[in-house]
Amino acid sequence: MSPSVRGYEADPCHAIGGVVRSGYPDAVADLTPGLVLAVDGPAAVDWDTVAAEICAALAGRELAAKLIDMREQFAAWPAILELTASAVLEDDPDFAPLSQAAMADFFKQAGPIEAASDAVTLIYGPGAALASHHDLLWYADLPKRYAEAEITAGTGRNLGQPAGTGPGTTRRLFYIDWPVLDRHRDTILGDVDLWLDTQNPHTPAWLTGPALREALSDLAARPFRTRPTFNTTSWGGHWAQEQLGFNRTAPNTALGYELIAPESGILVGDPADPESPRVEVPLQVLVALHPGEVLGKEVHATFGTSFPIRFDYLDTVGGGNLSVHCHPQPDYMRRVFGWPYTQHETYYMMVGGPGSRVYLGLREGADLEAFRREADRAVQAGLPFEVERYVQTFPAEQHQLFLIPAGTPHGSGEGNVVLEISATPYLYSLRFYDWLRKDGQGRQRPVHVGHAFENLDADRAGSAVARDLVQNPRTLRHGDGWREDLIGRLPEMFFEVRRLELAAHATLDDATDQRFHVLNVVEGEGLLLETDGGHRDELAYAETLTVPASLGAYRVTALGAGPVRYVKAFVR
Repeated sequence: MSPSVRGYEADPCHAIGGVVRSGYPDAVADLTPGLVLAVDGPAAVDWDTVAAEICAALAGRELAAKLIDMREQFAAWPAILELTASAVLEDDPDFAPLSQAAMADFFKQAGPIEAASDAVTLIYGPGAALASHHDLLWYADLPKRYAEAEITAGTGRNLGQPAGTGPGTTRRLFYIDWPVLDRHRDTILGDVDLWLDTQNPHTPAWLTGPALREALSDLAARPFRTRPTFNTTSWGGHWAQEQLGFNRTAPNTALGYELIAPESGILVGDPADPESPRVEVPLQVLVALHPGEVLGKEVHATFGTSFPIRFDYLDTVGGGNLSVHCHPQPDYMRRVFGWPYTQHETYYMMVGGPGSRVYLGLREGADLEAFRREADRAVQAGLPFEVERYVQTFPAEQHQLFLIPAGTPHGSGEGNVVLEISATPYLYSLRFYDWLRKDGQGRQRPVHVGHAFENLDADRAGSAVARDLVQNPRTLRHGDGWREDLIGRLPEMFFEVRRLELAAHATLDDATDQRFHVLNVVEGEGLLLETDGGHRDELAYAETLTVPASLGAYRVTALGAGPVRYVKAFVR
């Protein structure tokens, strides 16, 4: 009898050598009067609570605190708006070029810090590390999903935005705040003395800076999973709730972020004790400190510290159609949006069935002028139209891969689970048509007809779509009880997708060849990945595992009573 294989794990945790602790009393235990402590971090942190709790912990040791709030040092909001304005997309309500501003640009010219000799001087808030003098540097982190949730709910503000200037916007959050905050964080990582995870601002989990850096050095040389999250949208389905047990109380589980470098985090702590404190460290921090080990030297040379592949789910089981949209052409992405590489995608059909379909490519001879007129009327007058007159559909057959190079109109129909294996940029869906759908506030969801038609690739049409974008598997190698097929490759796409099939209990050997691999189990109970260095990682159905480039050789064994299929993506 085969041993049972665990199910999908929503909070994968990685054991580390350092000790994860919690609460402020232990964190301040070594602070003394006259010391200057800077606590930096993103704007979404509950800074008032963090500062108050540090002061309370100091008071418990009969130490006073002198407070300096960096938020009071921000430049005037009109000056920040002028600083981050761009002639490109100036009036666009949804998109902005990625900001190249520095964190220091957001602040007034400040004089030297006057430290208190009889108290701990606490400098706190975004940009605290920029203070002219500090003895210790802490970083108070908060996963980006919290900032997005607050902005979407109308309760959050953008970086440098004072109260009374209206709610923050996701436009500024995605394209201005996050790039600025990420670059600032990455430049100070080597100087951080304490890293706090403030998901509970009253009792944060934390690691010392040396322990954090040791943990990340270890992770760069072993397989790891990022913490998955699922978001709700108007078209979302319920597969992840019903099959994976994820977010059962949410309205739906539309978008499943398995591995999206700008947002994903890695949980570290004690996997054997789910009640023990754990720290969620951004994946981008790992890549910033160890780009060659994680990505591989050649990939690092091409992409810098940007992890260039993402895995996510689109769940429309019991939901609705996605919008029909495309992604920016490479030149447009660089010139207008500021990303050095574009959003090529693929759809791998985890779940499909009779009547389910995928929208992909233009019909032969599609009247693009008529398509544009109808798309404009849908936005301006709320008139529906049959997008299928212009865009082809294909049966959503389980385990089929659809290639979606930039500029290709596409979308998943209802009743599917798509595993998107794609380039990392993920915020540039240029919609042609969204079925006149409303958002949570009853407003029509944004549709970007102008951007979409400027990027439409008219050559992705007719029979060429099926020939080039719906490829048949090509066997590359095989062995006793296993086979490796190439299922998706195009010259213009920098990554490729392969599928590996193993009979029950079969084992195969593989190697990274100095390029990271990303794996996902798409059928069967799961697999076991082993390395010569002694690492053993189980991967259950629907889970995603990153294999760093530095790992080299590894073995994969099918778990459970039946065959297993998994996909593998890597930069060519």
